[in-house]
Amino acid sequence: MIRVFLVDDEIVIREGIRASFPWDSTEYSLVGEAPDGEVALPMIRDTNPDILITDIRMPFMDGMELCRIVRSQMPWIGIIILSGYDEFEYARQGIQLGVKEYLLKPITAEELRRVLDRVSAQLTEERRNRERSERLRQRMEGTNLFLRERLLTALYSEDTTETDAEKTLQELRNMGIQAQSARYAVIDAAFHPVKTGYEVLTELAESSGGAVLASPCRTGSRLLVLGDSEADTEERAYAFAASSAQDLERSGCTEIRISIGEIVDSPGGILRSLQTARHLRHALAEQERGGTVIVGVREVGELPSEKKTLSVVNEAKFFLSQHFTDPNLMLQDVARAVGMSNSRFSTVFAQQSGKTFTEYLTGLRLNRAKELLRETDRRSSEIAFEVGYNDAHYFSYLFKKSVGMTPGEYRSEGKDNPPD
Repeated sequence: MIRVFLVDDEIVIREGIRASFPWDSTEYSLVGEAPDGEVALPMIRDTNPDILITDIRMPFMDGMELCRIVRSQMPWIGIIILSGYDEFEYARQGIQLGVKEYLLKPITAEELRRVLDRVSAQLTEERRNRERSERLRQRMEGTNLFLRERLLTALYSEDTTETDAEKTLQELRNMGIQAQSARYAVIDAAFHPVKTGYEVLTELAESSGGAVLASPCRTGSRLLVLGDSEADTEERAYAFAASSAQDLERSGCTEIRISIGEIVDSPGGILRSLQTARHLRHALAEQERGGTVIVGVREVGELPSEKKTLSVVNEAKFFLSQHFTDPNLMLQDVARAVGMSNSRFSTVFAQQSGKTFTEYLTGLRLNRAKELLRETDRRSSEIAFEVGYNDAHYFSYLFKKSVGMTPGEYRSEGKDNPPD
């Protein structure tokens, strides 16, 4: 299933794309939508789509700024720009940002299908090309590949000093690999089988545009995340960890444990970042938890305990229970209420609750809607507004997608089959 996210400030446009396209009968799934980039960004991190469709001119955060951030933090997402403005400057900026397609409104379902097919094919071909390039590079430049991995591994040695780490980064730069950055974080990933998983993460790292560098280890892979600031590095690390987990699961890997070390500001601190990440992963192994697990640290010296993260999630759930009917409620509001960054909160919440923030919020709203449909005679549009949706058509779309029937059909079935 290819996951699609839609951003446009015009409800009519979103409704048209949502209603006219045969989502249920294609390999494409609409996993979310938003009216502007500011609202969309945390939802994109939360839903991890394959393709982003975005308008250009929107309030708060426009499409170009959204594209820049997505390309910086999640470059593996294919972007389609949708605009009502036939201006070359936008097209030029889009090309510079690696946008796959540029379309003018209005767009028909047939045209959208052709564009989605093209972008999907491009993403598949890019993935195959990276795989072919990696295999060719391994055959023709085995020595260089070995040296690259050896140098990256050296950064994680217990004997590495600040001077040693600086020299190692210089050697990598001499090989054409820009590994010097303002901030660093290490992701320690363990999985089974190791060979398959390492190939998956190497491919994903290659698609990061140099923001993540992969090297093998006995239990899986270590990934060095480069960032311009602490916030930027954290966002990249959590976005990469979330995509890693998804890709590893798709490839059939099991026993997936992904831990994110503290963010450091010098090459000599890379080892410390690995140590905190490894400490967390070992703690996860001792807990013998099933399924895929991602965990990280927020700041130097702080290792979040299971009890602490559970407390945060329970606090978030209570906050949601009090505010879920607010149509302006966003992930960043809840993250702020519990004192976490958006990216970390999104990951912690999904791990502990078993649902993404978006899924959980949607569940709260739809469960309340079911109650109102059963117990009142209010119109579906009124109920939509009461449970937190300004767009009644989007509410109906989500309701049918989740429940399997329209709100009206659900109400009729309840009348035909009253509770005992």
